[in-house]
Amino acid sequence: MRKAGFGIRYASEGRLMDPLVLAAGSALVSAMATDAWAQARTAVVTWWQRSASGRTVPEEAELEAAHEVLLAAREGGDAQAERALVEVWCERLQQLLADEPQLRAGLERLLAGQLRTGPAPHEPAEAASMTVRAEARDNARVYVAGRDQHITGS
Repeated sequence: MRKAGFGIRYASEGRLMDPLVLAAGSALVSAMATDAWAQARTAVVTWWQRSASGRTVPEEAELEAAHEVLLAAREGGDAQAERALVEVWCERLQQLLADEPQLRAGLERLLAGQLRTGPAPHEPAEAASMTVRAEARDNARVYVAGRDQHITGS
């Protein structure tokens, strides 16, 4: 992928991605790794069902399978699999908005609501940014998280 204009042009297709689609696809995949995933999943399916094109609405089971793939990828340190998930969902969202531009406002609301990556509405604005400096030496480990963190294994 390389940056171009207002979006990202995927080298394989040469198409410019809508910045809203990029943000929503990335936020959707990021939400899959949070404790609020069940609510986000339901909100995405509900929004997608508003489409009139007859396009296949992702089933909750399909989103749940993507959630499992993401968790396994993160546990295994497979950043490429996570990027692939983002690309897949961006492509699906891009196609849906191309076919039904009236759904754009709903996607914007979804991104500002259930797929929100910043602080919750009841949190102070300064919770949106933080500076962290961590240093590990020898065999030490450092775990830093701005939100949810799940550590398994030894």
